[in-house]
Amino acid sequence: MSVTQLNTLAPAEGSKHAKRRVGRGIGSGLGKTAGRGHKGQKSRAGGFHKVGFEGGQMPLQRRLPKRGFSSLDQHLYAQVRLSDLQALPVDEVDVQVLKQAGVIGQAVRYAKVFKSGELTRKVSLKGIAATAGARASIEAVGGTLA
Repeated sequence: MSVTQLNTLAPAEGSKHAKRRVGRGIGSGLGKTAGRGHKGQKSRAGGFHKVGFEGGQMPLQRRLPKRGFSSLDQHLYAQVRLSDLQALPVDEVDVQVLKQAGVIGQAVRYAKVFKSGELTRKVSLKGIAATAGARASIEAVGGTLA
């Protein structure tokens, strides 16, 4: 068994290869035009155009209509099911409790309960909104909203 030594370290066979040297004579196979073809903007040094540029024609990105919008504060709001409340081990529920239970994300500031699933036990909501159907379900089992 041979011991690896610093003076014998080498990269794996085939993992390294020489950089392609263009424009270095006819024998290299990449002489003369150096793989750039003949004339034109793309053959010149510094000859490039912006991504999406269509030669002066109105670009596709500007021909299509703008549509939709993405709210910047969408991550601040979360929806909670009645079944999520049912699964919680506590009776007093606020945003902090929901975060600790992993029902909502850590960045969320406002939560709203909607009617999905069953609620059979009494819960007290503090600082959490509810839809009309959810409110009715919570109050029907003796729960409160504050």
